[in-house]
Amino acid sequence: MDLNNVERMKELDPENMIDHINRLPEQLFSAWQLGQTLDLPDWEGIDNILISGMGGSAIGADLLATYVRPFCSVPITVHRDYQLPAWANNDRTLVICSSHSGNTEEVLTVLEDVLKTDRKVMGISTGGKLSEKAKTASFPLWLFEHNFQPRTAVGFSFGLLLAIFFRLGLIPDPSSDLKETIEEMKKQQTDLLPDVPDTSNPSKRLAGQLMGRWITFWGAESMAPIARRWKGQINENAKVQASFEILPEADHNALQGIMQPEAQFGATMNIFLLSKDNHPRNKIRSEFTRMTFMLEGQNTDFYKAKGKSRLAQMWTTIHFGDYVSYYLAIGYGVDPSPVPMLVELKEKMKDAK
Repeated sequence: MDLNNVERMKELDPENMIDHINRLPEQLFSAWQLGQTLDLPDWEGIDNILISGMGGSAIGADLLATYVRPFCSVPITVHRDYQLPAWANNDRTLVICSSHSGNTEEVLTVLEDVLKTDRKVMGISTGGKLSEKAKTASFPLWLFEHNFQPRTAVGFSFGLLLAIFFRLGLIPDPSSDLKETIEEMKKQQTDLLPDVPDTSNPSKRLAGQLMGRWITFWGAESMAPIARRWKGQINENAKVQASFEILPEADHNALQGIMQPEAQFGATMNIFLLSKDNHPRNKIRSEFTRMTFMLEGQNTDFYKAKGKSRLAQMWTTIHFGDYVSYYLAIGYGVDPSPVPMLVELKEKMKDAK
């Protein structure tokens, strides 16, 4: 495994996944700017928001819900499934259908339920069937341009939602935090680029630690959806099995499952994502949990989020994880871009009755 051979990286990455990772800070900012210009109804009387999405679109919603939870005036539900829940079938719930392609069948099913009634609904997409539905049913659709894998559009799926919530008056102006976030992401990025050798590149070193191991990412509060994001990026970019756990809940079940099978302990790695803004008890809990794994003979490490604001800490951690997943793909000698098994399953689902 040579993570310092930039020419080899280019050979393994013909669709230039690394460029999309590199440009994530700019994407996040441009999404926020775009969200200030698009048409948005002057809705009032919103008591709940349901965001329907899958994959990269849903993770953007997770990140938004987690970031705004301390100061948002309404509850937010991220819905990863078919059909509209009964509680959301009322005129005080805003349903946001977020689908990168516009063709996500779970999201379109939710939309069909909403359109049977006169409810508040809008969409976020690059086009597809969602765009066609918006034209015929006359509901607002926020379109953005992005012609690559949905997981590389997380800046759009988050940034546009952030703009919606701000413009609806549900959250205070996040511009200051967003400015610091972009600055911190770019500052961190200088050590993560492909031409930075592994001796000075922490994302390459962590990728090296993950080689040949079953990985579990652990996070509490603001780091919880990011543990899920890291897991998804490892799955799709590196084509590697991984899982995620959320604290403190995991300490009420998952922690007890670390005793067997001992023969596999050497092939495990538990990564704890840490934020200075975590509840003091969760900080203690994270360390105790990590020490328990170590004493049982399993491998552990941690990543401390960078930045002053919660938003900066969330996005520097997201960005770092994207680089780790990329270098892990290179370590395994696989192309990080295509997801053939996901595509194959979608095709099977189209033909299934």
